[in-house]
Amino acid sequence: MNNVELHPANEPMLQRLPAKLTELGTGMMIRRALPNRQKRMIGAWCFLDHAGPMDIGNGEGMRVGPHPHTGLQTFTWMIEGEVLHRDSLGFEQVIRPNQVNLMTAGRGISHSEESPAQHSSRLQLAQFWIALPNEHRYCQPAFQHYPDLPVILQDGFRVTLLVGEALGERAPTEVYTPLVAMDFTANEAATTQLSLNPDFEYGVLVLEGEAVVMGEILTAGVLLDLGIGRTELNMQSTGATRLLLIGGEPFKEDILLWWNFVARTQDEVIEYTRLWNAGEHFGGVKGFQGERLIAPTLPEGVKVHS
Repeated sequence: MNNVELHPANEPMLQRLPAKLTELGTGMMIRRALPNRQKRMIGAWCFLDHAGPMDIGNGEGMRVGPHPHTGLQTFTWMIEGEVLHRDSLGFEQVIRPNQVNLMTAGRGISHSEESPAQHSSRLQLAQFWIALPNEHRYCQPAFQHYPDLPVILQDGFRVTLLVGEALGERAPTEVYTPLVAMDFTANEAATTQLSLNPDFEYGVLVLEGEAVVMGEILTAGVLLDLGIGRTELNMQSTGATRLLLIGGEPFKEDILLWWNFVARTQDEVIEYTRLWNAGEHFGGVKGFQGERLIAPTLPEGVKVHS
């Protein structure tokens, strides 16, 4: 859960949060913006990775073996290249640029992700996790593919609405708490303003280039936490830029994150780990050529934090 911090003018504080470099699958380095030591969640958004842009013309690209999820939705926004999704429900879907894959784990699902055998030489994507509220976290697992999303041209920015409502449009993506997500792209210098919901908290992450957001100069790898209570966002680019804006109502429940699980108690994490490693509950993924991942056992005496 998140606290509201105001400066003396009764406006939210701005906080710069550096993303952490980490490895996804086999040898692919990504920037992890959430969770962060200073900010665990923004609304129900509890995880945000940015992979690329990178050249994979001479390699196999992304390759993440079968692994489980619980209590969340995985949300993939494809920017460059292709990724093949397979899951334990039997879905097999290639996601391409400007498309979204949304997988609802609910009570439990497993999936794999890899670059297809015939893939583009470039790869770039953003991957999110959305925590499910208690009344939905045991729902039946599901998968949805969204090839068409609302696009708005505003003040030199091409804005793709990924989640929620904004700029007179509504995204088709199905989520379970009030959220918004938008991709802003400019090919040259541009300046714009955006109305915000004061009941939401927001964050901005630059993926490429440079942008000035609320007076802060941002480059790739820094998440700007805008806090809650804002009614307007000002931003500008000096050249080619891509950035993400995410927001939502502060999540009202404490969650536990361990490996690929979102849970509420330590006992749940221990049981999910046992079930997956025993080959139970989460089903199997057909078609992936390789080993499934093994869930790390929670060390004795270690407490999982929200």
